[in-house]
Amino acid sequence: MRLRMTISLVAVAGMMAGCTSTGGVRQPSGPETVAPEKALVLPPPGGPSIVSVVERKRGNGVEQTVSLFTSSSVPGQNFLKVQFFGASGANPGTGNAGFSMINESGIAREVARSAPGVPMATSATFLQNSYGPIGYASGRSRGGDTCIYAWQQIRSSVNANTQARNFGMIQLRLRLCDANASERQLLGIVYGYTISGTFDGVIWNPYGNPPPADVALGRTGAPIYPDQGGYRASPMPIGYEPAPAIISRPRAVLPRNASTPAPGAAPMPAPIGPRVPLPGEAPQARVMPDAAAAPPEQPVEQSARAIGVTVPSPDCIGDAAMTAACRR
Repeated sequence: MRLRMTISLVAVAGMMAGCTSTGGVRQPSGPETVAPEKALVLPPPGGPSIVSVVERKRGNGVEQTVSLFTSSSVPGQNFLKVQFFGASGANPGTGNAGFSMINESGIAREVARSAPGVPMATSATFLQNSYGPIGYASGRSRGGDTCIYAWQQIRSSVNANTQARNFGMIQLRLRLCDANASERQLLGIVYGYTISGTFDGVIWNPYGNPPPADVALGRTGAPIYPDQGGYRASPMPIGYEPAPAIISRPRAVLPRNASTPAPGAAPMPAPIGPRVPLPGEAPQARVMPDAAAAPPEQPVEQSARAIGVTVPSPDCIGDAAMTAACRR
C-alpha cells in the first residue's frame, strides 16, 4: 500500500513539473559570429580588411578569430587570433582555456600548420611593437607568395604579479600570405594592429604598472627638440639665415631687322605672293615658279620687269591721284 502511494506521488510531481516547464529549446554555448566592430583586435588602417569574426567564450576568458582578406594561392585563410586569459568564471561557457605560456615547441608546430607547403624560417632578430616583444617566421611559396606567422604574449612582469594584481594575459597570432606584398610589408601589420579589448578589473590587467615619466622632462640641461626622437636627436642649428634671393636674367631681344633666327627658334615661313616694295624702293623682280621653262639666254629681270607691281607715292593718294604728275 505504501509503495503504491509513493509511486502515485512521484507521478503527480512529474506531471506538475511538466506543466510548469516552458518547453523552450536552448542552444549550448559555443562559437558564434559577431559583428566586425566588436573584434577585440583590429588590423591597421588600410587593411587587410576584416571578413568575419568568430568568438568563443570560455570560463576563464574569451577567444576570437578575426578572418582577414586573403589574396594568395597558398591554402588557408589569413587571420588574427586573440586570447584573453583571466577572470575565472566571469564569462559563461563550457570549459576553460589552457593557461599556458608560449614555448618554442608549441610555436614550431603552429608555424608548420600555418602555411602548408611553404618552408618557414623563424627570425632570430629581437623585435618589439607598442605592446612588447614579438616573434615571427617567414617563407616564400613556389608560386612566389610571401607568408609570415607572428606571435605575441602580453603579460605583466613577475614583480607585478606578486602584488595580488596584474594576473591577466593576452596572446596573439597572425597568419598572412600575400601574392604581391613583401615580407617587410606583411610584418608592418604586426606593428599596426590595435588591441581594443580590455579586462574588467585592475586585478586582471595584463600590461602591468604604467612606466614612469621620462627623467629628462623638466630637467635642466636636457633640451627636447621637435625632431623624431625628442631630446635624443641631433641639436638644431642656432640662428636664422634667409634663403638667397633668386636673380632672373633679362631675355635677349633681337633687333627688328635681324634676319637670323635665334638658336632653337622655328624658321620664319616664306612669304606667299609678290613682295610689295616700300615707297622709294625700286620694284623687285618676280621669280617664275617654273624656271626651267624660261630661255637661259633671257635675263630673269627683263621678263619679270613687265609684270612688276608699282606702288603709288604717298603724294598721289586721294584727289591728287588725278593730276598729270601722278598718272605717269
